[in-house]
Amino acid sequence: MTAIDDHRPTAPLSEADVDELAAWPSPAIANAIETFDVRPRTEGFMGPEVIGRFPELRPIVGYAVTAKIRASVAPADDPDAKSRADWLRHIASVPGPRIVVMQDLDQPPVGSFWGEVQANIHRAMGCLGVITDGGVRDLDEARALGFQFVAKEVLVSHAYVHLVEIGGPVTVGGLEVHPGDLMHADQHGAIHIPHEIAREVAAAAQSVEDRERRIIAFCQSAEFDPEKLEDIYGR
Repeated sequence: MTAIDDHRPTAPLSEADVDELAAWPSPAIANAIETFDVRPRTEGFMGPEVIGRFPELRPIVGYAVTAKIRASVAPADDPDAKSRADWLRHIASVPGPRIVVMQDLDQPPVGSFWGEVQANIHRAMGCLGVITDGGVRDLDEARALGFQFVAKEVLVSHAYVHLVEIGGPVTVGGLEVHPGDLMHADQHGAIHIPHEIAREVAAAAQSVEDRERRIIAFCQSAEFDPEKLEDIYGR
């Protein structure tokens, strides 16, 4: 099994903390994180190719469990092939709730690790969904299960898909993710929430939302005046 390279929190979030974060869409989470000035505004989120396939589902928030896969060669011919038993042990070692973050080494992807069976296995393991630059399939079944697919591709076959690395850093959508990183994902994509501000992000999202509501209400009111808009922005 690959050595674990993790960023696990010293004190995982409570269920209430997680629910508060999951109440907000990822753009609101991004807006909130910006207010803490803990990283450049161009970092911390995945590129536009990785999107939630089930926009009707609630955002998912959880701690990353990580792996890399390959589907272009048979596992018997791949010296890097890893055991699925080791993978399940890695999942169990990370605090819940969990989100799988899986890097596909085949680009473009040729085979999907993710379908109805894997969605059920990983849901039973406390995972809320997967974020991957690979493919997904069995969309109707996964949607009915409530297991979110945040993925680059939709594929037909699993080809020769197998695990080649477990529990190390992965790069998906241009973002490096480590085991234990706190992730938020929905129809817009995926974003990393720094542990040091995680318990404050939901309140910050509400503050940003309150300010935006004032701007929107002014724009939709009979009193709208473009010369006064700057004053509303500054409040």
